[in-house]
Amino acid sequence: MDLRYTEEELAFREEVRAFIRDNLPREIRERMRLGYPPRKQDTITWQRILNARGWAAYSWPKEWGGPGWNSVQKMIFLEENLSAPAPEILSFNVTMLGPVLIQFGTEAQKRRFLPAAANLDEWWCQGFSEPGAGSDLASLKTRAVKEGDHYIVNGQKIWTSTAHNADWCFCLVRTNPQAAKKQEGISFLLIDMKTPGVEVRPIISIDGSHHLNEVFFTDVKVPVENLVGEENRGWSVAKFLLGNERTGIARLGKSKERVRFAKEVAREVRMNGKPLIEDRGFRTRVAQLEVDMKALEITQMRVVSAYDKAKDGRPDPLSSVLKIKGTELLQGTSELVMDVGGPQAMPAWTQELAALTNEPALLPEWSPQMAPAYLMLRAASIYGGTNEIQKNILNKAVLGL
Repeated sequence: MDLRYTEEELAFREEVRAFIRDNLPREIRERMRLGYPPRKQDTITWQRILNARGWAAYSWPKEWGGPGWNSVQKMIFLEENLSAPAPEILSFNVTMLGPVLIQFGTEAQKRRFLPAAANLDEWWCQGFSEPGAGSDLASLKTRAVKEGDHYIVNGQKIWTSTAHNADWCFCLVRTNPQAAKKQEGISFLLIDMKTPGVEVRPIISIDGSHHLNEVFFTDVKVPVENLVGEENRGWSVAKFLLGNERTGIARLGKSKERVRFAKEVAREVRMNGKPLIEDRGFRTRVAQLEVDMKALEITQMRVVSAYDKAKDGRPDPLSSVLKIKGTELLQGTSELVMDVGGPQAMPAWTQELAALTNEPALLPEWSPQMAPAYLMLRAASIYGGTNEIQKNILNKAVLGL
């Protein structure tokens, strides 16, 4: 295979890069550069800017508001967006729900939900994991009993990212507990988070942020028309969604941006009387990460090329390599940034301290978010399918063991 980009692809990259440079609000870019996660309004603002250009729903066909890009263009767009750095497109809306509705939804569902999802007029969350059903998702117990023209939903979901921001939740529920196999008897429902009986409780993660939640459903009424696909066939919908969730999960652009930021800070930090950027050990470590990123980039191009040529359009199981190595690189690059900061990278509780003193800040502006970002990415090898599960997929589907 030819690992070089075509002239058209290089021109496309320049087009994307120029658009982001000219349209990403400066305040948002600077916060992202310093390692802060985007605020809710930052994500909404940027996604609406992209949607006005026709790029927010980057993986959708033109018929439903997407740009109709091929896999290489999608990869280039994601990498440039992360490298800027800019807020990521809300994956629940665009990468997960959108393709599911296009593939399985009714015409009414597509017209009702797709435009609002692309423009982030409605924020979606994912109701999959439960206290007893994480990697073994098919063991979920949340029940939905059909009564007339509604389902009555009772149960609990956990690790529900951004549920406190969400307007809607796409949810896996058990509609036939007597099914012969646990993968059977599962259905895929769209649930309005404002419905009586929905309760969201925060989970504060190790980085101190409120990103995760528990969601409880108590006699929640969901209209039958919010069923996606066939009743008791939701497992097929879930597998399709998870395949799309892992598309772009390598987040190579983010790793590249973090290495670039580490080198920038290393010019300020001094070690043994000279800038850290001149230290041989630091340069060796950066070189190894850059070699690993180049290897992952080549592997990503192989997977993307195979995906475009696949007749059934299903994700290549080799994409599990992207998830494994991509998340390892995310963790490695965030650790590099934290090590560059040294003692200054310790959590500073900046906002809390600012309320107690009027003294000028003692730490550089880049230091407060180093530790929280490092801690948050400890979970990267867990979400989206644990790396251990991904290795099992590779053993079975690629190596035939």
